[in-house]
Amino acid sequence: MPEEAGDGPDLSGAWSGLYSFPKGPPPVFFDADLASSGDWITGTTSETVMIGGHKRVLGSTLSGRRSGHEVTWLKTYDDAPVEYDAVHYEGRINADASEIEGRWVIAGNWSGTFLMIRGGRGKARRARDVAVSV
Repeated sequence: MPEEAGDGPDLSGAWSGLYSFPKGPPPVFFDADLASSGDWITGTTSETVMIGGHKRVLGSTLSGRRSGHEVTWLKTYDDAPVEYDAVHYEGRINADASEIEGRWVIAGNWSGTFLMIRGGRGKARRARDVAVSV
């Protein structure tokens, strides 16, 4: 991946990913569209979650920064029917800028891990399915 005017790789484009909880529910898969300009990162995500026994698609916006291969952003849900509306993410971009891995935190509530893979819709789900089937 080419470096951009900042001090790290351009993260713009389609990503797919998952976030996991320390205990309890299975991972949640999501799709993201990121845009980076200099050190700033913005974007949107879409994820399908179970709320009250029903599947619901939740959208959110991302806003944050990149410093070299480290990223941090705040994910704010557009219309989440849950007791929180924002999640803080911190992660590390791998050497070829094809993955971002790190932790998410809901202040005063809980935290877990996340993985994002560059290259389009559903790629993280397919990668996980392959790993599980081996």
